[in-house]
Amino acid sequence: MSISFRIVPLPLQNFSPLFDLDDIELAKRGARRVTADKHPGFPCRVSLVDAAQGERLILLPFIHHDVASPYRASGPIFVRESAKEALLAPREIPDIAATRLLSVRAYDGAGMMVDCEVTDGSKLPARIEYFLTNPQVSDLHLHNAGAGCYSCKVERV
Repeated sequence: MSISFRIVPLPLQNFSPLFDLDDIELAKRGARRVTADKHPGFPCRVSLVDAAQGERLILLPFIHHDVASPYRASGPIFVRESAKEALLAPREIPDIAATRLLSVRAYDGAGMMVDCEVTDGSKLPARIEYFLTNPQVSDLHLHNAGAGCYSCKVERV
């Protein structure tokens, strides 16, 4: 039996006001403009694609697991200035996940981690199904295993 899931990006509306800020205002928020100097390497959490070399992004701190549990978490993310919010089909895996080593973190409805593992992105569909067979699991968070930064969320459909 196949479990239906969807990979969910961060909403563009959370970040679009940042693009109008100057560097001083960004710095007050702990953010800064950067230019991608390689490809891949600057994965956008809204469009779920890597920025092209020379493309501008905003690097900012983001609370990606905003829960009242010991697993509340934040970290740095990139958002492309030209980002359009990704809308992936059920079971579609974006290249930013399929081509990286990932940490998969499974959380229950109270925001507590109930399982986790590091996996190659090419094996992600099977690993997502494995985690979602556990009825305790509410959703999954994917992180780039090397840098440890948040990538995207996986929800049941």
